[in-house]
Amino acid sequence: MITTNPFEDRDGDKLREECGIFGVLGARDAAAMTALGLHALQHRGQEAVGITSFDGQEFYSRRGIGHVAQNFSSGQAIAELPGMMAAGHVRYSTTGGSGLRNVQPLFADLASGGFAIAHNGNISNAMFLKRDLVQKGAIFQSTSDTEVIIHLVATSRYPTLLDRFVDALRLVEGAYSLICMTPEGMIACRDPLGIRPLVMGKLGDAVVFASESVALDVVGADMVREVEAGELIQVALDGSIQSHRPFGETPQRPCIFEHVYFSRPDSVLGGRSVYEVRKAIGMQLALENPADADLVIPVPDSGVPAALGYAQQSGIPFELGIIRSHYVGRTFIQPSDGARNADVKRKHNANRALVAGKRIVLIDDSIVRGTTSLKIVQMMREAGAREVHFRVASPPTEHSCFYGVDTPERSKLLAARMDIAAMAEFIQADSLAFVSIDGLYRAVGEAQRSSACPQYCDACFTGDYPTRLTDFGDRSPGCSPVKLKTKPAKVA
Repeated sequence: MITTNPFEDRDGDKLREECGIFGVLGARDAAAMTALGLHALQHRGQEAVGITSFDGQEFYSRRGIGHVAQNFSSGQAIAELPGMMAAGHVRYSTTGGSGLRNVQPLFADLASGGFAIAHNGNISNAMFLKRDLVQKGAIFQSTSDTEVIIHLVATSRYPTLLDRFVDALRLVEGAYSLICMTPEGMIACRDPLGIRPLVMGKLGDAVVFASESVALDVVGADMVREVEAGELIQVALDGSIQSHRPFGETPQRPCIFEHVYFSRPDSVLGGRSVYEVRKAIGMQLALENPADADLVIPVPDSGVPAALGYAQQSGIPFELGIIRSHYVGRTFIQPSDGARNADVKRKHNANRALVAGKRIVLIDDSIVRGTTSLKIVQMMREAGAREVHFRVASPPTEHSCFYGVDTPERSKLLAARMDIAAMAEFIQADSLAFVSIDGLYRAVGEAQRSSACPQYCDACFTGDYPTRLTDFGDRSPGCSPVKLKTKPAKVA
């Protein structure tokens, strides 16, 4: 989900996943379980959190700014959310988009009853659809693209709620994983390309959905499987499950950056351990871009698995040459360059006794603006490092994401403005290299990237957007975007 202006300056130097979602039906402590699941997904959104529950008669909602623990650690907070069905959402909001009105799950009373929705992703024609809805009399209560789905469901003329929901989804483009609650039960679905992740689990008789498998682990649920691309899973209040395929068979394009950075390393994605994939990326990086050095040092915490792989492949010792404090606010929300740069120093500190006089290889997951990379290289030199070589466990990030990831506009991406030699000079590294796009694909289990129709969404690296981008000026993807029938098929 996004707010009104996706190109507002966030002063960020990391790509940020904007949402995590969790839902459970059939658990006596549904709200408490949802809070625990959201805590496991806190890395996907740290600005706001919300939970909505249903007790068979009424819907109850509680939303707040801040972390899960700040809003749902008390028994009183959970007591306000009775029922055996609940869904929750953690959110990262852009500048100007914070505030309770945008905190999910969003809720509305429709003609068929209450309807709550939690969304991970981005509807890339939301503004186009919103203008049409407003002209027809719709009144929006938030600046979130997710609310467009509610209005489309409300105005659909199909007889059943499920048909109206499918009718609405056929009008939207972009990326979405959704968990919805109705008086009849829960609906979970992914967009036809499966860009954003969603998994299903079981805990006794309860059915659980989450953005990542780690949330299932934390609540004690067994993972059943991933919700497949274009699949809609309907769970009734009695626990019966139906799977629908309203979009037919479509080529999958899950986000490859989930493997690089977004997902927790203890998650399983696409049947593969995220941790093992990141180590494999580091090994591939070492094969493609060796360095004559004394130590391999990760930029914590996201660079650690790739650095382990690089060290293992290269034979260069792995050491923690940068120590990170976990009690400092995130650098990307600091209001000025001076404050942000000071925050980098508070968050990361050089292990001087280790790096002094050494030739080091720094491993990080990505370079966005390059400002953090510059400060870390400078820190290593100030600590006495003799040489600083920078290796990146992803290809150059040259393009903005329009599918639910917070990125700067393209003109602010370092790789969009400079070649690699110029980037190395900018961050003051002795050398700079990135894993190749084919190397990244090999690390996630593919022989190579298919140029005809890539197996993943890698648009942030290649500019090959898999869908139309109506609100942002249409792009021409290398693989034709999914084309859906104009009339929804009956799915009930």
